[in-house]
Amino acid sequence: MLDLGHALALALHLIVGLDSELLGIIALSLRVSLLATAIAFLVGAPLGMMLAVGRFPGRTAAIVLANAFLGLPPVVVGLLVYLLLSRSGPLGPLGLLFTPTAMVTAQALLGLPIVAAFVHRGLEGLWRAYGDALRMDGASRMRAGIELLRMATGPLLTAFLAAFGRAIAEVGAILVVGGNIRGFTRTMTTAIALETSKGELALALALGIILIVLSIAVSALAFLVGGLVERR
Repeated sequence: MLDLGHALALALHLIVGLDSELLGIIALSLRVSLLATAIAFLVGAPLGMMLAVGRFPGRTAAIVLANAFLGLPPVVVGLLVYLLLSRSGPLGPLGLLFTPTAMVTAQALLGLPIVAAFVHRGLEGLWRAYGDALRMDGASRMRAGIELLRMATGPLLTAFLAAFGRAIAEVGAILVVGGNIRGFTRTMTTAIALETSKGELALALALGIILIVLSIAVSALAFLVGGLVERR
């Protein structure tokens, strides 16, 4: 029977002991997830803004797809990236398969529709409330959309955290494209999967506890930064 107290004690021991391998896994997990989230945010936020304020053929279909892709199967994304980066794929000569770059690519693709859909939903209400006033002042739709992005700290923060949550918790896609290589592409989630498969449930749970603490810390920091931005 799994002893939760033992798992908590093991998690504390791993953190206090500053295990070098664990620190490397934590650093890689945060680096990959934060970079993937940043890429998804930088691409997805403007897309969400265009969906909210733009008027173009296929807009409704694009909105439907952005929301449908919220449930995009991670293993399918991993397979697509694998085919893209494999030796026989178009980007095979770059040698990116089974590297952190491949993992960032897969996670960014998973986070992109999340950011686009959340930003669209957040700005849609702001557009209804302030769009006419901005247009009457002579602003183009694009200019008005940029102004709404500046007003939408809350929706943007929600979109970022949702994408980060998807990235930091991802296992299927990064197993496919990263290979779970010790000391190179092993992250918290793939380490948990490995230890669970070996029957090391206490260690797997301890790693899970550390992962949750990391997620809470990143979320708290994001809210702190968001609060500072709103007060400016």
